[in-house]
Amino acid sequence: MAEKKLHVAIIMDGNGRWAKMRNLPRTKGHRAGIEALRQTLNAARELPIACMTFYSFSTENWQRPKEEVEELMDLLRHYLKHEFAQLIKNKIRFRMIGDKSALAPDIIDMIDEAEKKTALYQDFTLQLALNYGGRQEIVHAAQNLAQKAKDGALAPSAITVEMLASQLYTHGMPDPDLVIRTSGEERLSNFLIWQSAYSEFVFQDVLWPDYSGEHLKEALAVYAQRERRFGR
Repeated sequence: MAEKKLHVAIIMDGNGRWAKMRNLPRTKGHRAGIEALRQTLNAARELPIACMTFYSFSTENWQRPKEEVEELMDLLRHYLKHEFAQLIKNKIRFRMIGDKSALAPDIIDMIDEAEKKTALYQDFTLQLALNYGGRQEIVHAAQNLAQKAKDGALAPSAITVEMLASQLYTHGMPDPDLVIRTSGEERLSNFLIWQSAYSEFVFQDVLWPDYSGEHLKEALAVYAQRERRFGR
């Protein structure tokens, strides 16, 4: 039997603490986090993984200091611009999940181009959760279904789990098999709260900028020992 290809989602946590421990500005931690993302993604392509979702910017992150938010947006621009060629070279499908409306027009254009030009790749998918919040995602899905019901195209009693899932940002993608959080924190922080209903969780006490392919392998080894029953 062929080895199952997994969907692994990661809450990248600890950039700020990593920088503080080194008496560096928080922005240096975010820059180091970009390199950790790159290395982890490269390692994942050699493992039984078909999709990786990275929690890179939440709806709550807009509340951070203006200078830090601007730096994060500039890092996003840099990543999209300089990694696009690698996505094409390695045939990686790119998707964004989240609300694009609050992002700058040039960032939206880069995201749209990356999604369009990598849409046909099937072996590996990279999802970036940008301006993403799990509760907001569910509200958005509920609003879509409510509008259909108001228009007479849908009876409220006909709404199913599958129907609501089809309105989520992640529609068309499998739910994560494994959710990893770094830095020793043990919470979801509004990340994939619908999709993670039956996911396995691994919490690793390593700050995200120090994360590597070896840490990812360790998390997969823990996952391999789990018995997934899905409530049965």
